[in-house]
Amino acid sequence: MIEIDQLTKRYGRTLAVDRLSFTVPDGQVTGFLGANGAGKSTTLRAILGLDRPTAGHTLVDGRPYVSHRHPLRVVGAVLDAASVHGGRRARTHLRALARSNGIPAGRVDTVLDEVGLNAVADRRISGLSLGMRQRLAIGGALLGDPGTLIFDEPLNGLDPEGIRWFRALAGRLARDGRAVLVSSHLMSEMAQTADRIVMIGSGRLLAEESLDALGPSLEDAYIRLTEGATNV
Repeated sequence: MIEIDQLTKRYGRTLAVDRLSFTVPDGQVTGFLGANGAGKSTTLRAILGLDRPTAGHTLVDGRPYVSHRHPLRVVGAVLDAASVHGGRRARTHLRALARSNGIPAGRVDTVLDEVGLNAVADRRISGLSLGMRQRLAIGGALLGDPGTLIFDEPLNGLDPEGIRWFRALAGRLARDGRAVLVSSHLMSEMAQTADRIVMIGSGRLLAEESLDALGPSLEDAYIRLTEGATNV
């Protein structure tokens, strides 16, 4: 489970996240919805200890992320698939991640099969398509078999088959009892992927509801959110 309590983040005079509180429970896919610039990426970076909050806190399984000894076994995250080192081979990259977190080497082949990259596992990452890099990044997130998964815009670069694959993967992970947080600015995608929605605008919480509870109001709320974000 992820818990966010009164999270606030300022960059100089810019208020990126404003007293934001919500939870990401086990056993569900939580869609993190907001227009570009709404504060989603800042929130995810705060969860993963990459940005220090100005106020408030974030917890994963009741503890700050940075206090976990083997974080990849607790949280798997994809923030930017393009940041993966392009000079390495895909298999070598996953093996390095496994060694750094005390994960058995045999887990690498299991993950490569799960993300559909066995055939290109020994190619350099720089030679992979954006969709393959996205799958590799997702594989890195799955490597430690964590109970919590965080995906930031995971559909970037995926073809229609890859999009269907990710939706099925997210649903299966949730049914296994894991907490799954998927960030997106696409309302239509969240409607097909998530069980519940956390919606933010200008760094503030606008809604935290099950998808069924939001129902017809979701589209209207998102239109208003998008229009308001132009002033951020």
